[in-house]
This record gives sequence, structure tokens and C-alpha cells, in this order.
Amino acid sequence: MDVRWEENNLLSIREHAYIYLKGMILEGELKSGDRLIERELAGKLGISRTPIREALFRLESQGFVKTVPRKGVVVSNISESEVIEVFTILASLEVLAVKLAARRMDRETQLELDQKIKELMLLRDQAEENFNLEHIQMNRLINKASKSPKLFEILSGLIDYIHMAANMGYETPGRRKESLREHIDIMKALRDKEAEMAEYLMRIHIENSKKAYITYIENIKEKRSSKKEKLMST
Repeated sequence: MDVRWEENNLLSIREHAYIYLKGMILEGELKSGDRLIERELAGKLGISRTPIREALFRLESQGFVKTVPRKGVVVSNISESEVIEVFTILASLEVLAVKLAARRMDRETQLELDQKIKELMLLRDQAEENFNLEHIQMNRLINKASKSPKLFEILSGLIDYIHMAANMGYETPGRRKESLREHIDIMKALRDKEAEMAEYLMRIHIENSKKAYITYIENIKEKRSSKKEKLMST
């Protein structure tokens, strides 16, 4: 795929580079383990290395790529079956986290949750890109509230899978705002020490996230199938 843009608007170029690279990954043109070399990508797109570097940083923060010592930036090796397995694991671990959090809730954590709830209420009307970082922070706050260092460590180790799957699921219309509402409701239940409600809401959230991810993957497969049919008919 040969794409070039006029570099007259840096913000626009950054966004184009990000969308282009993410599309290459999601469409399978860049496969797991493929190296992403700034110089080569910049030359291919006819732009400087700065927007490429920023696009790669953004993709890494979302779990689409990762930095490997002595190799550089590569596409993350996360398959569909692995993501589904992670959702199954989360159905147990994150539910346990909110259960412990509700039981061990203290005043300091309640104040933290109150502050985060207020921030999320304001976020609903802001630009969607602001939600990406918040998604990680929300999960960390909820998991940290369990006051179980080992459980927090295990869940933190799954963050790449969680964030990549969530971002794919957010492509499903309405899912981003739905997820935001779910997180707010979970935090309110935790703040009020309603353990059973928090567990129930977390199960619903994980199931909805899984469904959104599967819907996204099915749409991608359908697009690929349609593209192949068109190529075969020409």
C-alpha cells in the first residue's frame, strides 16, 4: 500500500499516520512480530519520522505494538483465541478484585473513587481520544482498591490484552460510551461498599466487552471476505 500526504498540517499527519498503521495491523497487512522501522515507514508515506514515532507511541499505549530489546518496535502477538481466553480469565479475576475492593473499602479509596467518578462524568462530553488513557487508569484504580498486591500484579500483566481488545471493541458504535457508563456504575457500587452489585456489574461489563470485541472481529472478517470476492471476480 503506497500512501503519501502533504505535510502541511502536523496534527493531521499524526492522525493519518496513526490510522494508517492501525489499519495495517487490524487488516493483517502487518502481522504479529513484524518490525515497524520509523525510517522505512516515513519514506514509504513521504513524511518525517516525528509523526511516525508519535503514532507508534500511541499504538504501543493501546497494546497494538510493543518495544522489544535489540529489535525495536514490533506488532504485538495477540491472537483472537488468546483474547477470548483472557476475557474468560477476567470474568474471575476482575470480579474477585471488585469483591475484595468492596469489602476492604476505606475512606481514602472512597475519596479517590468519588474524584474519578466526577472526572468520568465530565469525560462523557469530551473527545473520544481522551478515553483511551482513562480506560487504563480506571482499571488500575479498581484493581488497586482490592488491596491485593498479587492480584493487582496479575491483572497488570494482562493490560496489553485488555486494552487492545477494548480498543477494538470501541469500534462498535456506542460501545465506548456504554463502557464509560459501566465503569461509573461499578465505581459507585464500590464506593458504597455494595459488593454483590459491584460483582454483578463487573460481570456484565466483561461480557459486553467480549461481545463488542467479537462483533468487531466478525466485521473485519466479513470485510476481508468481501475484498477477496471482489478480487476474484475481476
